[in-house]
Amino acid sequence: MRGLPLRYGRFTRAMSTSRKPPRRPFLILCLYAGLLVILSTALLLVSEDELFSLQPYTAMLQALDFLLFLVPYLAFASGGQVRADAADPCALIAGKEWASPQEVRACFTSFPVDPSVKANIIEVVNKTLAFHTSVNYQIRAPEPFSQDVHEDLMKDLARISAQAYPSDFDLHVDLSRTLKRLNDGHCVYINDCYDSTFLTFLPTPLVHLTDSDGIQSVHIAPEAFEVARAAFGDEVSFWQNALEGNLKGQLESLSGAKILEINGQDPFESVDANAAITGSFEGFGTRQNSYQRTSTAWNYVFGNFAQQSLPIIDQAVLTIQRVNSTSNETILLPYRSQLGTTTKNFTNGATFRANNCVAVNGTNGVDLYASFSAEAAAEQEFGPNRPIAKFQQQPRINPADARKHAVDVLLDDKPISDAVLPPTLQPPGTPLPGSSSVAQFFLLPDNVTGVFALGSFSDTVLDTFLQNMLTGLQNLRSQGATQLIVDVTNNGGGFICAAHWLHRIIVGPKSTSVPQAGLDTKTRAGPLAQLIVEAIVKGADPDSLLMYNPDQWRFANNTPFPASFDWLQQPVRTVINGHPDAFSLRIGNECQPFDIAPPQEALFDPSKVAIVSNGRCASSCSLFSITMAKEEGAKTVVVGGKSGVKQEYCGTVGGQSSDFSTMDTEVKSTKLKNNPLAPPDFVQGITWRLAFGVDDTTQPEEWQDHPADVNLPLTPEIVNNPNAIWQAVAKVVLSGK
Repeated sequence: MRGLPLRYGRFTRAMSTSRKPPRRPFLILCLYAGLLVILSTALLLVSEDELFSLQPYTAMLQALDFLLFLVPYLAFASGGQVRADAADPCALIAGKEWASPQEVRACFTSFPVDPSVKANIIEVVNKTLAFHTSVNYQIRAPEPFSQDVHEDLMKDLARISAQAYPSDFDLHVDLSRTLKRLNDGHCVYINDCYDSTFLTFLPTPLVHLTDSDGIQSVHIAPEAFEVARAAFGDEVSFWQNALEGNLKGQLESLSGAKILEINGQDPFESVDANAAITGSFEGFGTRQNSYQRTSTAWNYVFGNFAQQSLPIIDQAVLTIQRVNSTSNETILLPYRSQLGTTTKNFTNGATFRANNCVAVNGTNGVDLYASFSAEAAAEQEFGPNRPIAKFQQQPRINPADARKHAVDVLLDDKPISDAVLPPTLQPPGTPLPGSSSVAQFFLLPDNVTGVFALGSFSDTVLDTFLQNMLTGLQNLRSQGATQLIVDVTNNGGGFICAAHWLHRIIVGPKSTSVPQAGLDTKTRAGPLAQLIVEAIVKGADPDSLLMYNPDQWRFANNTPFPASFDWLQQPVRTVINGHPDAFSLRIGNECQPFDIAPPQEALFDPSKVAIVSNGRCASSCSLFSITMAKEEGAKTVVVGGKSGVKQEYCGTVGGQSSDFSTMDTEVKSTKLKNNPLAPPDFVQGITWRLAFGVDDTTQPEEWQDHPADVNLPLTPEIVNNPNAIWQAVAKVVLSGK
């Protein structure tokens, strides 16, 4: 594959041929170019000393009051009129669970572009990106990422604004891929009308295997047929019948096959080309499939070759060598598109858009002080069924915790997988005390290696989650564990304070864990953000519910901000890639003292801790991994990476993610919605705060290097088998054998 930055997705780079470290995307919720307009307008529309000025685009529509959230907003906005064709292509797939990508694409492309809405979208995205902490960095990222991240989004948006598109869907694809070229899982444009409305699959997920001679190659996963049969049911017969000649009906025989070519290309080149348009962390990590511990089960992740969010590719031509064969065979496998589990039923194009492309509760923010109870309004605003929750790579969380505790979490245009890891690959035995939901504890047969499998840094209730972590680790130690594996495979982040807590309880109280077990941060200080803080200081947030309230923050010396401190009025000005920018002063500890008392001694020697993943460890997961590795000396392991390529053990760190509806609430609650800086209601995600580095404390950690200590090869015996991987890590990494 070509040299994509290995770190881009915390999953990474595992299969990349690049010798440069992959980039890790981390600016959390840059997801949808519309919603974050709230703060966005500030930085790009009104410029202070040209600070965030952008060339203005066409007039913005009046508030499109659709609570659609991440994607529906675009779909709803851009295709106001549905073509009244005699044969409505959407009617042809209505009521079907499965369809061909061509059929779904025909439905999607039947909606024309509304020029006025397109102009509004561009304006909103433009203004929203002004609040994205890394826009100017990404014009040319610092080394070692400068060759892989060099996207000038402002120029891109000007191009898109001027370009004509045959359909609203084509506009979406261009805008989506433009932001995906940032390889930043927090700054991704998602349109719920299109992204994952239908998920498009092949029954042949890929893995990167190493044979007994040390030779690496791409294979169809050995368990592919078993997983496909469980996940797709009767639809497997479609692929069985699609195979030709003596392979007809022999789909199972493809499992484990070596891939020699994909569509006439070397398999690494093909996977890289796919990764280049997938964005997020996935583009560089989950090129191979893998597993994930979710709140309910051990799930199976198909990877971005076998599962895609848009119906763009119709088929794959594979040249393979089946297991125990020396013959080369070429097969054609069609992709199939499955109706998404959250997609609303429809009968034609008009009802498709009416049911799936309109705003819902939670798409936009609210004025907390316009309701009878500001506290109740705040918790409702952070409800677990907000549209953004579908794309956050974490469990649905308690509204009270979502409001009170900051998160740093990956956004993906594909929801968390609901396919189940085959029982034969799941960890054996009963998980130990403390295990619950995304957190599972095991003791390996050597009786000295404890395992903490952590699928997310979020769970439904934060304090219960933190207590379970403590209980599980204390139990492991009481059973004789002296070394620890923390498996964060496909962990998309979550509560920032959960990352601080885990660091603190593992290493005990010391200068690197008290009063802060994380990193100092900064936020962008644009004009609208400054107005929000000014209004709060003057009394607009008497209940201290808003994120910009100085009551929420501390100086770098751990001293709380005074309640009257207008903390964005004297921004730290800088120049990044020739562009003026401005940020807040340095923000310190935000988590301690914890609500639960941590132990007064270390639970494990950090030099005997190994943090394991497939490179897809994002946001708060990155925060934990980086501070443990750089400050405490914990070992980092990436599994399945290509030999000779530096593997990054995590993606971008960010500092705190946010989303449009949250920022919209800040604006509306401070009575600034009618300010010309405030954009109309839309959907988008951003990284609201950016963390400072460990090695270079003056620069963002996001752009600093995170090479893994060990690249553990995957063999047919251990691939996608968590327990087997843990035993290999214990033997090779912790015991040094």
